[in-house]
Amino acid sequence: MTKKPTNTDDSALFRSAIGKVRPVNTNTVVLKPDEKPRPVPAVKPLEQVDPLQNEVANSLETLLQEDKVGFLAPGLQKNVLKKLRKGYYGVDAEMDLHGMSSRDAQRELLRFLHFCAEDGCRCVQIIHGKGYNSPDNQPVLKNDINLWLRQHKDVLAFCSTPPKAGGTGALYVLLRLSDKFSQADDELE
Repeated sequence: MTKKPTNTDDSALFRSAIGKVRPVNTNTVVLKPDEKPRPVPAVKPLEQVDPLQNEVANSLETLLQEDKVGFLAPGLQKNVLKKLRKGYYGVDAEMDLHGMSSRDAQRELLRFLHFCAEDGCRCVQIIHGKGYNSPDNQPVLKNDINLWLRQHKDVLAFCSTPPKAGGTGALYVLLRLSDKFSQADDELE
C-alpha cells in the first residue's frame, strides 16, 4: 500500500481538533486510585442456629426398603405434592448420600440444604439408597432423612421420586426461597 498524501487543510483540522499535545516521558501506566473496586458479595457462613427447628407432632413409623415417603408442610395445598411427585418443578441440584454414616450424612445434608437455599435452588434431589445393606433390612438413612427433612426450616415438601429417578431410594425436596430471592421478586413487580 502506498501512503496517502495528506492535505494541509486536513492536517490543520486534525491539529485543531486534538488541541495541545505534550509528550509522554514514561512507559508505565498510572491507574487512578479513586475508582472503587467492584463489590464482592460476602460469603454467608453456615448458620450457627440449628436448622432442624420444626417439631414432629407424632412419632414416625419406621420405613421399610420399598416404602414411599411423602411430606407436605402445614398450610400448603396437596396439589404441590402432586406436582413435586411428577417432577413438575425440575431438579436444580442433587446429592448422593450412599455409604455415609448417619452422622456424616446429617452434616452433609444440612450443608447441602444451606447452600441450595442460599443459591436459590427450589427443588433438589437427595439419593439415600434403599438400605439393602442395612442391618435387619431397615434402611437407616431413609428413616433418618425422613425425620431430618420434616424438622428442617427450609423444607416445604418432599416425596419419593418416580422409578426412573431412583424410586424409593431417592427424594425430591421442595425448598423455601431465601429472603434475598423473595425481595428480588418484589422489586421486579
